[in-house]
Amino acid sequence: MRAFRTVLEQRIWDRRLTLEEFVQEAELYAREHREPGTLGLRHLQRLVAGRRSSGEALGQVKASTARLLESMFGTSVEELLAPPTERGPAGSASEASVYPGLAGAFEWLDVAAGWVSGSTAAKVGAGLELADTGTVQTQRARQGRIGRREVAEAVRDYYRTSDTFAIRTSGVEVRTSVLTRPEWNELRLPLDAANERLVLMTRQRAASTVDAEGAEAAVRRLVTAAALDVRFANLPLYQLVQIDVGARGIRGVVDVGSFAEYALTMDLLEGELADSFVSGSQRPSPLRDRYLPNLEAVLDVAGRVCAGGVLSVVAIARPADPFRGAADYALIVQTRSERVVNAAGKLAVIPKGFHQPLTEPRADVRIGATLRRELEEELFGRGDVDATAGASRVMSPMHPGRWSAPMKWLEAESGRMRMECTGFGLNLVSGNYEFATLVVIEDEEFWPRFGGQLEANWEASGLTLYSSLDSELITGLVQQDAWSNEGLFALLQGIRRLREIGGPRVSLPDFELSGL
Repeated sequence: MRAFRTVLEQRIWDRRLTLEEFVQEAELYAREHREPGTLGLRHLQRLVAGRRSSGEALGQVKASTARLLESMFGTSVEELLAPPTERGPAGSASEASVYPGLAGAFEWLDVAAGWVSGSTAAKVGAGLELADTGTVQTQRARQGRIGRREVAEAVRDYYRTSDTFAIRTSGVEVRTSVLTRPEWNELRLPLDAANERLVLMTRQRAASTVDAEGAEAAVRRLVTAAALDVRFANLPLYQLVQIDVGARGIRGVVDVGSFAEYALTMDLLEGELADSFVSGSQRPSPLRDRYLPNLEAVLDVAGRVCAGGVLSVVAIARPADPFRGAADYALIVQTRSERVVNAAGKLAVIPKGFHQPLTEPRADVRIGATLRRELEEELFGRGDVDATAGASRVMSPMHPGRWSAPMKWLEAESGRMRMECTGFGLNLVSGNYEFATLVVIEDEEFWPRFGGQLEANWEASGLTLYSSLDSELITGLVQQDAWSNEGLFALLQGIRRLREIGGPRVSLPDFELSGL
């Protein structure tokens, strides 16, 4: 049996790559994901050996190279350069060491399914032996081609409801899968202490359990994640217990659950729905029937796993330009990468992130806290606040002393940045709660100072800018079927609000609410 000197060497071997091939893959990955790190063959040979050619310790790895490797493997560079755990029988700790990002999910599913410890790792390992990566990629690509419209109509039919967010423009109705109410729309709520009243409450909950069918579906999800190198980390997530959103503010209660619990239960519903479209048949929906069977279950957030997120339209004021035209706002749209857990390959606003704590669960519960963190992580280059990259030893990652240069500049004077909650809803696809928000950078000096530095992280495969004066392109944009439903929900809420406050910088379509 081959002996590996480092986890990095083992992971490269598991990908069936030579060192030369991996160097080429790293170069391509860095270019596609705009990672500044580089990796030559001789450097890689030292890294996989864990020592210099002289036998001396490696020392600290260059930060850009470390970020490149962490992005590719979803594991900290310290873990990658450590000696691997000895491989033992299938299902032992060695199975999990091949995919350390999945170790927490393996443990969670073993307990939830009532299996002997190591059973999930063994099942995933067996599934990978049988899986053909090309076939898995093809299957996911087919799922990715399923349009937003089809998904929205399917869940509206399943739940027999028309109370999902929709707009009408130019005689065309655009519907989403996000269940909403009149009081949850047009919120115009500044994200400040006066309006944010979410509180953390720790509940005594029975341990989660899954039946045989749910457990096997979870294993298939993990096989796909491992085969496609999807970044998966069992981090804490806020779960909604109570919610009261309206003109008076955002009030509610959250608890803290785990990402594995969400990803291996509620988040399976998106894949189950996509599989029914790929097969071309009206397949049964056993997971939906079990986890989210009716509207009562959708609204009973305390009685189920209800994770969620924050999505934002970012509008950056730009000065007039002889080529671009009059002063406007730049609106940013992302295409999601294939390595994200959900909405892979779909259009979305940016930032788009889970509502989750970093190091201080009670303080981090504010929607504004998540939004600032996601701005730093997804646009301002703060890779150190990306918890999926590995364990962090930073006590206060969002301390003002650690802010990026763009964030420090924005926070230096009041009035440079406006942050509002524009809408709230419950996504019928997987039961998630969705906070739609708007970030307006009002001071046009930001654009010449920092516009060239803004760069998406690994979660996006590309960015597109739209001018707030280009009504024609934006009208076409919202009608595209490549949107994730929650992304389009946030975009439309943000555009409607920006049209109210943007003044001469905007010439946006009039999107009229439909059906609410």
